[in-house]
Amino acid sequence: MSTSKLGYHHGDLRAACLTAALELLAEGDESTVSLRAVARRAGVSPNAPYRHYPDKDALLAAMATRGFHDLRDALIQAGTHAAEEDRFVPMAQAYVGFGISNPALFGLMFGHPCGRDHPETSAAAAETMAVLAERVGTAVPADRHDAFLTGAWALVHGLAALVMDGKLAADDRPALDAMIRSVVQTMLGQVGLGSGARDDAP
Repeated sequence: MSTSKLGYHHGDLRAACLTAALELLAEGDESTVSLRAVARRAGVSPNAPYRHYPDKDALLAAMATRGFHDLRDALIQAGTHAAEEDRFVPMAQAYVGFGISNPALFGLMFGHPCGRDHPETSAAAAETMAVLAERVGTAVPADRHDAFLTGAWALVHGLAALVMDGKLAADDRPALDAMIRSVVQTMLGQVGLGSGARDDAP
């Protein structure tokens, strides 16, 4: 069955268009994404995407929202099996890993105004930050929580940006993870975020 038939008869048009848009974004940047290009990729009529996305900004917001959901899930998964005192390290590694695996989407999520202009995207971003906030909240006194959360976020986001900009090598993932661990232990270990890690752990 064709994508268009699935879309029109089974309610998959929105998902098919979003998947097509994410594929286009991964192949270039947001300039390569248009509703017409999405329609072609999804195999539907040129007007079909407008049923769910009235304009390009709405489509970009939906893409950013998906990105924040995926990043949130990656952070949760990364922290699931780690010891309480070491949980921030794999979360930091997952954050950087998400960025380098999805550079165009990462840039859209954090560099486009759609996050400020669309409530769903803003909510998804807040849910993602809440995962980091929960971890920080277990290690930092309440009166320093907000400031420390900002600093912790700046650390992991800055590491991701440096890697994505080619300032730090990313071709050896174990070495990259080891570097992230070392940085987190050095910068945040004194307050319990990563302080229980072994020096030889990845």
